[in-house]
Amino acid sequence: MARNKESLVLLLDVGPKMHGVLPQVEKVCAMLLEKKLIYNKFDEVGIVLFGTAETNNELTKEVGGYENVVVLEGIKVVDGDLVDVLDQIPRGTVPGDFLDAIVVGMDMLIKKFGPTNKGKKRLCLITNALSRLRDPYEGTKEDQVSTIAQQMTEQAIKLECVVVRGELSGDADKNVMDENDQLLELFTKKTWAKTLHVESPTSLLGALRTRSIAPVTIFRGDLEVSSGLKIKVWVYKKTSEERFPTLKKYSDKAPATDKFATREIKVDYEYRSIQDPEKVVPPEQRIKGYRYGPEVVPVSSDAWEAVKFKPEKSVKLLGFTDAKNILRQYYMKDVNIFIAEPGKKEAVTAVSALARAMKEMNKVAIVRCVWRQGQAGVAIGVLTPNVSVKENIPDSLYFNLLPFAEDVREFQFPSFKNLPATFQPTEEQQEAADNLVMMLDLAPPAKQENLKPDLTPNPVLERFYHFLNLKAKDPDATVPSLDEALKRIAEPDTELLSQNKSVIDEFQRCFELKENLKKKKSTRSFKEKPSGSDDEKEVIEDHNEGKTLMITDDITAVKVENSDEKPYSALTTNSAAIVEKIGDITPVQDFEAMLSRRDSPDWIAKGIKGLKSKILEFVEDSFAGNNYNKAIECLVALRKGCVLEQEPKQYNDFVQYLCRFCRGHDLNDFCELLGLKGMTLITKSEAVDSDVPDEEARSFLVTKDGKVE
Repeated sequence: MARNKESLVLLLDVGPKMHGVLPQVEKVCAMLLEKKLIYNKFDEVGIVLFGTAETNNELTKEVGGYENVVVLEGIKVVDGDLVDVLDQIPRGTVPGDFLDAIVVGMDMLIKKFGPTNKGKKRLCLITNALSRLRDPYEGTKEDQVSTIAQQMTEQAIKLECVVVRGELSGDADKNVMDENDQLLELFTKKTWAKTLHVESPTSLLGALRTRSIAPVTIFRGDLEVSSGLKIKVWVYKKTSEERFPTLKKYSDKAPATDKFATREIKVDYEYRSIQDPEKVVPPEQRIKGYRYGPEVVPVSSDAWEAVKFKPEKSVKLLGFTDAKNILRQYYMKDVNIFIAEPGKKEAVTAVSALARAMKEMNKVAIVRCVWRQGQAGVAIGVLTPNVSVKENIPDSLYFNLLPFAEDVREFQFPSFKNLPATFQPTEEQQEAADNLVMMLDLAPPAKQENLKPDLTPNPVLERFYHFLNLKAKDPDATVPSLDEALKRIAEPDTELLSQNKSVIDEFQRCFELKENLKKKKSTRSFKEKPSGSDDEKEVIEDHNEGKTLMITDDITAVKVENSDEKPYSALTTNSAAIVEKIGDITPVQDFEAMLSRRDSPDWIAKGIKGLKSKILEFVEDSFAGNNYNKAIECLVALRKGCVLEQEPKQYNDFVQYLCRFCRGHDLNDFCELLGLKGMTLITKSEAVDSDVPDEEARSFLVTKDGKVE
């Protein structure tokens, strides 16, 4: 038996009380085998059913007893036929005894591999544990469990129990259920076993461990607390993202009769000279080049090795800080766990003392980690104490990677508190929003948590494995519909929404909801507005029909191609076009559209800068004040945008500069208009980042002579 090879026996309860969940049991077991076909194709699996009317197992023939237990499939290498067996599991008609099934499965593993084989052997029991067990011939049921557990320990057999219970039926016996739960709990104390209770088909999909991943240390060495205190630790990965399996390319050119053909495709690359394309450049004549602007700078491997940063392998403590200073959203990548080196009592004591002191003082540790010699980068992370609640499990420390300044993505979302009073929600609206949020809580008080992380599978991966198995059997198979159990993960819970319909209706009543419809793009062009015209409408001409139309000022032009392959301007509203700069026709709408874009924080600065330039342009190019009103409209929009985006300094500095510009260019009438419109600076009460008090803002009025006081 190979080191990483596993032999698994599935013990499935098919009694009458399990009929309602057997379809989900079939799916989860089939998914387990489908993953083994991809990752562990040499693993061996056997299937045992209990609760059947018939009996078929070797123990019954040898020693008698163990009735209503059927070995559906003996232990063999997993294949597609084994997956097909689970498509329709036979339904039983009598109550099942899970202790008999455990003994039969353990006997199968012992007979196949013997007592000397120390490979991975596992029993997986799926039952609701609601049926009364048979009384043993000798002793009590607890004695029987102790005997079985001792034998499992000697044979290095692990037990995994999945107890499937939803809403209990009316005929469920509470005494029988409690007794069975105590017996399963006794297994966890006597041998290596664990028990999981699930209440929904979705949790059942995540309860069964489908992949066996051997833990491997990423670091073994000293945790350097100080120059005189070093603790021997081992570091393992605690969590890891499950990714899609690597899909390789295979060729069908090899004959079907060739049993030794691997059908793998190997890719070879050739590098040829630009001057002589027929000449192949050998590896010893190649050198890596790195772009520096338009140039390509060649850097040899020797030069790269000479300048490469090569830190020493170590884990050093930098200091401690309050746990409140390290927010949960700072954590990056996977979680590692620091444990004391096994067999080192001093290390176990030191790690436990450190973890308990940090827990008591509510502190976390900042560490610098270099997991291996010559590692390219240095990891800066935080150690969080993990105080164990079990006597046989020592204390440990969790490690999370912290971001550098370049890794932090700051999205500026202004607070509602900084908005004017007219934009503040009413008490009724606030209560409706609070009730909606509480309704969508996945872990409500006094109720069981929905979609527990430990019991919630990745719906994308589960669907991928299922479809891959279908394609292996039928190359023309189409993508199946999403399973009902997976829909509870990927889609809103219809039962939850129906139960809280009144909360949703109240929220809709308190807030006006409007659908944002996108208007279709027009295929018409426009002519320039006649010089000196004050009409805010533009004249456009339809090239296809030759008609002249009038359009309003809320239209932006974009370039398209007509049927004659000649570019002309098409018309579209701002809601349909992506605005990238402030235009002359609708500068306010363009500015608001740029502020609403969240694909990059640069759009805010770009929009503010563009609107400033447009205001100066309107003021400077005015003839007898004909553009002053447009400049005032833009200035009002700029003030509102700077308040919302917490950029008061940008607006205040610009207004002061604008007044100085007008005085220097004999445009005092525009300054008078600012005073008449009551344009003041942004104060601290409007934006917390402003350094202008209310009194100074009120005194910022323009006199008739153009001077600002």
